[in-house]
Amino acid sequence: MINIEFTEDEKKKLNMEVLWLKSQGFSHKDIARAADICENTMRSYFDEYIEGGIEKLKRLNFYKPQSEMEKYRESIEAYFKDNPPSSIKEAMGKIEELTGIKRSETQVRKFIKSIGMKRFKVDIIPSKADFDKQEDLKKKQLEPILEEARNGKRAVFFVDAAHFVLAPFIGYLWSVLRTFIKAPSGRQRFNVLAALNAITHEIITVTNDTYINAESVCNLLRKISILFKKHGRGVAEKIIVDK
Repeated sequence: MINIEFTEDEKKKLNMEVLWLKSQGFSHKDIARAADICENTMRSYFDEYIEGGIEKLKRLNFYKPQSEMEKYRESIEAYFKDNPPSSIKEAMGKIEELTGIKRSETQVRKFIKSIGMKRFKVDIIPSKADFDKQEDLKKKQLEPILEEARNGKRAVFFVDAAHFVLAPFIGYLWSVLRTFIKAPSGRQRFNVLAALNAITHEIITVTNDTYINAESVCNLLRKISILFKKHGRGVAEKIIVDK
């Protein structure tokens, strides 16, 4: 048995259970059982104390196994920065392809988190319009046919659809208690497909509570045709300009 004598001052400074129990005269078997460690680990604490005292024991040198993927951390990180995976399984396959190392989903998830990766929802950035193309469309196509429309040679309509949902839009209120409002059941919609006459600004509409589809567009064209025949203006020609 290893014999160690503790001063009263050292007993007050001991912060490890096994050494405290040793200082109180417990047997090694009882110390190991009380601290729930093996006797070899316990003896290593005693050896470190003999070698360097309390300060030596304050330095924790536990073995931390390192993943084989650590050797490829920089290359994996660089690849995923340019090619973010959509799932852990995809990341598993790509890591195996890049390094030859195959690991479980749990291990791969832990590793990619360690390099700072998180699961984010993909969002969009609105594209900037091509100014040159817009100007070309305006000068070469739109302005000439608008001029013809002004001279009564044709009719030009701008067509688009809007979809209105019967649902409350919740805001904020300063109040003592939280306010609740009753919302309609289900998700009712009101759809409007409209054609705006580019010259007269007359609006022709088709509405429904289902969907805007090919049938809706045909209904709108029929209404335009009937309107022009009624006023004796012939059959309308339509131009739909993409925004």
